[in-house]
Amino acid sequence: MWSSTLLLGIMSYEATAQNRMGRPAQTLEPIVEKIIAEVNNNSQIEQLAFELLDVVGPRLVGTSGMSNANQWALKKFESWGIPGRNQQFGEWEGWERGVSHIDMVYPRIKTLAGTQLAWSPSTKGKTIEGEVIALPEIKDSLEFQRWLPSVKGKYVMISMPQPTGRPDHDWEKYGTKESIEKMNKNRDSLAMAWANKLRATGYNVNSIPGILEEAGAVGILTSNWSREFGANKIFGARSKKVPTLDISLEDYGILYRLSQNGIKPRIAVNTSSKQLGPVPSFNTIAEIKGTEKPNEYVILSAHLDSWEGGSGATDNGTGTIAMMEVARVLKKLLPNPKRTILIGLWGSEEQGLNGSRSFVLDNPEIVEKTQAVFNLDNGTGRVENINGSGFVHAYDYVGRWLSAVPFQITREIKTDFPGSPGGGGSDHASFVAAGVPAFMLSSLSWGYYNSTWHTNLDTYDKLVFDDLKSNVILTAIMTYKASEEPELVNREKRVLPLGRDGKPQPWPAIRQPRRTGVGY
Repeated sequence: MWSSTLLLGIMSYEATAQNRMGRPAQTLEPIVEKIIAEVNNNSQIEQLAFELLDVVGPRLVGTSGMSNANQWALKKFESWGIPGRNQQFGEWEGWERGVSHIDMVYPRIKTLAGTQLAWSPSTKGKTIEGEVIALPEIKDSLEFQRWLPSVKGKYVMISMPQPTGRPDHDWEKYGTKESIEKMNKNRDSLAMAWANKLRATGYNVNSIPGILEEAGAVGILTSNWSREFGANKIFGARSKKVPTLDISLEDYGILYRLSQNGIKPRIAVNTSSKQLGPVPSFNTIAEIKGTEKPNEYVILSAHLDSWEGGSGATDNGTGTIAMMEVARVLKKLLPNPKRTILIGLWGSEEQGLNGSRSFVLDNPEIVEKTQAVFNLDNGTGRVENINGSGFVHAYDYVGRWLSAVPFQITREIKTDFPGSPGGGGSDHASFVAAGVPAFMLSSLSWGYYNSTWHTNLDTYDKLVFDDLKSNVILTAIMTYKASEEPELVNREKRVLPLGRDGKPQPWPAIRQPRRTGVGY
């Protein structure tokens, strides 16, 4: 952790260096210096991470984890003197994970590394044993239909077995050119063959679980490797009657190799999850009320929900705790901002931005008077890119706000103005579609997409707290500057590039959220 003295010393050195390069020295506003000192001397971000990720845990929509997170966030805001509310936007099919065991019982005993997928049916606490088989080599759907009765009483593997568990960077570091080429060719040919096999059944990876369970399979086995050591992508089950289990790469490989060599492996599965019926879904909303312009807003945006493979640490625990820490710091140092600072912790982002899309439609008076939205949602890294989201004048006002931030935070940030409107990758897109200047504060990767995004490895140990504190300082200062602007910023939209029809592409449309949902 940097002390405020050290940080200010670094800032002084930066300013001197800037002078040597012909740039004017940077003079920080007193409130900015206080924000820096507060974040570096009194940060609560590690405690917030512990409470959210270790105590509350994963926050799948429709589960007690999500409702516990809503309540936790509300109480935390209120403890800082920031009033809040949990605003219902819909309901989702409720599901509660129970204890589960996945064991190979033949040809030897081995507890398998794997997890029951979200919303998966259970064995209702009973142990169901069965042989493990894989999709067969078939020519067409008729041959598949003739094979289908053989799945009765068995667990069926529907994912391609991987020929290597080493990620590409490991092969590139240690492999010979010949071995790398051979492995890549082998993997590509296996992937093509598996895709052709699945296509020949007449179904796809999403529809075939239902066909297999109707034919009497007692479970579906998948392995969705993320191409990083030990990481599997963990999503939701597509089966409705029998459990779907995602198995780690090597344990899945063991089962596959045994089955292909005539050993007929058997596993025993016991799961006790529960279907709870429809449960309400919420956004957690908190506000630091403005004094001069209380009906105009700056919005701090992050989604509170997560998938369930890990603890939802970098997707999006990091965005949540950073925005909460920004709110805490500003409430302490700027208790009476000119405009209202609204914190939106959205629900059901992972199923299609449902929480933020609902908020935009349900709160038109807020949307109409929103100055800017700052969104954090792609990992633990320090912000490295800000896109103007297609607003013609974003360069002017975002540039003003960034100029108040210390050089050592902004010097590596790349900007793209006017940029392009986001199509739906994260919650800022819900506001952009409504014509609101909303900006994704895009983070340095830290291996996000392969290592932690929607994987079983998205856990507390992956957090980089120095980077998160940098993001808190950046966002707090930009929020302060946006809230103090004399007037609402210009929302003029750029003309987008020409499409295939030779006409300018349309601005993204406001999309209807899913107010009710079942499973994935």
